[in-house]
Amino acid sequence: MEVWYGAEQVPEALSGPRGIGSVVTVGVFDGVHRGHQAIVTRVVERAHELAPPAGAGDGRPLAVAVTFAPHPRSVHRPDLDLPLVSSLPDRLDALADLGLDAVLVIAYTLSFADQSPEDFVRTWLERLLGARSIIVGDDVRFGRDNSGDAATLRAIGAADGIEVDILDKVRSSRGRRWSSTWVRELLRAGDVRGAAEVLGRPHRMRGVVVHGHKRGRELGFPTANLDAATAGVVPPDGVYAGWLVRGGEAAQRLPAAISIGTNPTFDDVPQRTVEAHVLGRADLNLYGEEVAIDLVEYLRPMRAFDGLEALLTQIRADIERSAQILGVPVPAPIDPSDVTA
Repeated sequence: MEVWYGAEQVPEALSGPRGIGSVVTVGVFDGVHRGHQAIVTRVVERAHELAPPAGAGDGRPLAVAVTFAPHPRSVHRPDLDLPLVSSLPDRLDALADLGLDAVLVIAYTLSFADQSPEDFVRTWLERLLGARSIIVGDDVRFGRDNSGDAATLRAIGAADGIEVDILDKVRSSRGRRWSSTWVRELLRAGDVRGAAEVLGRPHRMRGVVVHGHKRGRELGFPTANLDAATAGVVPPDGVYAGWLVRGGEAAQRLPAAISIGTNPTFDDVPQRTVEAHVLGRADLNLYGEEVAIDLVEYLRPMRAFDGLEALLTQIRADIERSAQILGVPVPAPIDPSDVTA
């Protein structure tokens, strides 16, 4: 999948009288949840349906998503604390998995937001991307003050000869619309399994591994530490089973027990951290590396323990339960002297 950062990177072959054109959708796509997936899947299908017969043309239109960075709400309401469900790189990865040909990332500014709905559609979708079909959900809003909606888009399409498809049943079996707001609600409640149901995959946090107090390695449980304040939407304090993911296209998914909080057994950890212990591994040196952590299931709340022995017993139980949930072998205990990371 190609990623175009701005209009100047869009190939000229899309637009114009002889351009191959595109099938387009528009949105922030925060989380790329099941609602987004339904819309993007239809975009990809329609692009293939519009392909000319073999030998009768220059190829099918491209399946394209238009998204924005930063999040529009952070531009209009910079005072509002709105952590994104997924970072831009994770959004792009998820969109690529759905079979899109390209994503156009538009730098969202107050000046950009001041366009009329008609100017946005005609400048960006029609003239730049050569849109032959536009597919969106029935909650679409665009243009100055979000004044454009599904009816506006249909009117523009009818006037300009552009096919417009409004998907109006992008909802769960319970009747609720799939949304990033729903994901945030579930994560705030610590329901990572429920969030995964809305997302269609585990919720992902991301950050650079930083140095901690190195207490875990001294106990035989070395951890990769992330700053919770910068990791995205972080659920409540507790212990979770999940995966530590490192690398790009050839990503490694490593089973992990994950602790979120300030570690109440000790009194020298004032800030919240996300600590991931990769099961059975004592040799991972991840300092300075950006990693992702996928949360699969909540295990237990954080609590203070009466002494080191009780803490070690509980950590061992957390590791065993995490291995069972993730479907991997229960690792043997690690001797602290074997820790090399």
